[in-house]
Amino acid sequence: MTRTRKTFDGSSRTRSPERGDSSAGLAWIGGKCLCTALILIAFSIFPPAVCRAEQDVPCLDQASREAAIVLISPDSRVVYQRNEHRPYVPASTLKLLTALTAIHHLGLTFRFRTAFYMDSSDNLKIKGYGDPMLTSEVWQEIADELSHRFRSINDLVLDISYFSQDLRIPGTGRSANPYDAPPGALCANFSTVFFRRDRQGRIVTSEAQTPITAFARGKIRSLGLKQGRYTICHDAAEAARYAGALLACFLRRKGTEIRGTIRPGLVTPEDKRVFTWVSPFTLKDVIQKMMAFSSNFVANQICITTGARVYGPPGTLDKGMRVLRDYANKELHLKDITLVEGSGVSRKNRLTVLDMATVLDRFRPYRHLLRSEGCSFYKTGTLKGIRTRAGYFEPAPGRIWRFVVFLNHGETEMNAIMACMERNFVGRDRQTARNPRRQSQ
Repeated sequence: MTRTRKTFDGSSRTRSPERGDSSAGLAWIGGKCLCTALILIAFSIFPPAVCRAEQDVPCLDQASREAAIVLISPDSRVVYQRNEHRPYVPASTLKLLTALTAIHHLGLTFRFRTAFYMDSSDNLKIKGYGDPMLTSEVWQEIADELSHRFRSINDLVLDISYFSQDLRIPGTGRSANPYDAPPGALCANFSTVFFRRDRQGRIVTSEAQTPITAFARGKIRSLGLKQGRYTICHDAAEAARYAGALLACFLRRKGTEIRGTIRPGLVTPEDKRVFTWVSPFTLKDVIQKMMAFSSNFVANQICITTGARVYGPPGTLDKGMRVLRDYANKELHLKDITLVEGSGVSRKNRLTVLDMATVLDRFRPYRHLLRSEGCSFYKTGTLKGIRTRAGYFEPAPGRIWRFVVFLNHGETEMNAIMACMERNFVGRDRQTARNPRRQSQ
């Protein structure tokens, strides 16, 4: 059996408007091109697609009519833009704003904590504070620490009061897909389980570090799941129960006897704190993992935790969104955006490519936390019928271009647009950086 790295949940992206075709005619006014004739016919139905560029870029002008694009040079000049004021669904590129907000309020060195208490009846109580990185490996380390302190306990009590228990994220459902994993104060493995069936049809783990507990096996059977990675929890209480069952399994393996049951409960002032787990992952690490796997679960945990830290517990979606909107409005001066959750899974989120370009400007020092390819650092987003991408080109040290593309079509058009921008703008900038004499000539 091989050890596997956890995968995270869904991602997202988008698409947008284009110019009129050649039958519309292009009128050059003040060095800027306006797509007019054909679009004016339908003006009462669709907002016009306006294209402005410092030079003619046919490969961008041929993008679909709904495409929204902005490209900004290292000296902050907008060298190409179209449909830049039209709001779109940002999909998972919204995670850039969620990350920025958390960095602002918590700091890159922030670490999640999980506290453990013992009461007068020898019940071990666990109070969760929203740590999204409580994987099987982490729970094993926690069990190691606790087993050195306690050879026997009564009940294992789960305190999930730091988050509201009725959290519902807009855009998610109650499916077994990992992107529907619910947020919670106390979770394990992103509230997912990875399993397969052996030749006899029995449920067995697909990752050596994660045992299939009786709780997990019961959920797999009740949901009728075959094999793969699924979320088996649909509310905060179930998520905590899964985490508690996993910890109990590891404690027993370490020789700690659990005489009682696993149950919900609350920490009281009389309880004695016996251990605090401090995550080995800083917020910087968590954000990098969130971006790499486009984890909606991690984004929601970060957003709700930030809200609880700023406005006090319990963490709620409303508090998380207040923090997000306040940061966007007061720090970034984005006034006309619509935000309903922080992962990008909801189609009710709305902002423009210029709004996202502003987010990118502030995120610039943290660009290396994003996925990289060639000279590009970027975040993608995908929902059904939506593709988005936002990020940076850095053809030479310090030469940082920002780009945002929101589409309503497929990956093929996105790739063509990216190749066009890199060929017509970034590639020339790279050559100029290598041969500075060319510019003077």
